[in-house]
Amino acid sequence: MPVPDRGYKALRRGRVSLDGQVYLVTTVCHERQPLFADAAAARAAMTVLSAPATWPQASAQAWVLMPDHWHGLIELRGVETVSRTLQRLKSLVTRAVRQIRSESVPVWQAGFHDHALRCEVTLVAAARYVLDNPVRARLCEHWNDWPWRGGAMLASLSPECPLA
Repeated sequence: MPVPDRGYKALRRGRVSLDGQVYLVTTVCHERQPLFADAAAARAAMTVLSAPATWPQASAQAWVLMPDHWHGLIELRGVETVSRTLQRLKSLVTRAVRQIRSESVPVWQAGFHDHALRCEVTLVAAARYVLDNPVRARLCEHWNDWPWRGGAMLASLSPECPLA
C-alpha cells in the first residue's frame, strides 16, 4: 500500500500553475541563516535575480532579498510551473553564492510558500507589501533605500510614495 504524502509534498498536491497568473512567493535560507546579510553574497544573488536568463518563462514583477529569505511576485508565462521557476532561481543563486564563499553550505531550505493573486488591484498592493519588507524589519527607512530589490514594477512605483 502506498504511503500518503506528508509535509510540504502534501501541501503541494492539487496545486496548479497557470499561464499569466501572478504568484506571491517566499523562500527561506537554510535554517533561517542570515546568509544575505553578507553584502558579497547579496550582490551575487542580486546579479542572478536581475538576469533575464533566470526568468525564461516568468517575469519577476517585484522582489526583495532579505538577510534570511526572498519575497517575490512572479508572473508565469508559458507552460513552466511555479515549482520549476523557483527550482531554477534557487539553483542559480546557490551556484553564484558558492562561487564567492569557501564553504559549500546549503543556501535554501526545501520548498517555498506561494499564493496566487486574484486581481490587478491586489498586484500593486502585493508589490508594496514585498518591497516594504526591509522597512518593516527596520533595516532601512524607505523601500527605495534597500539595495537588494528589483522587478519590472519598480519603475511604475513612485519612490516618494510610502508603501505601508
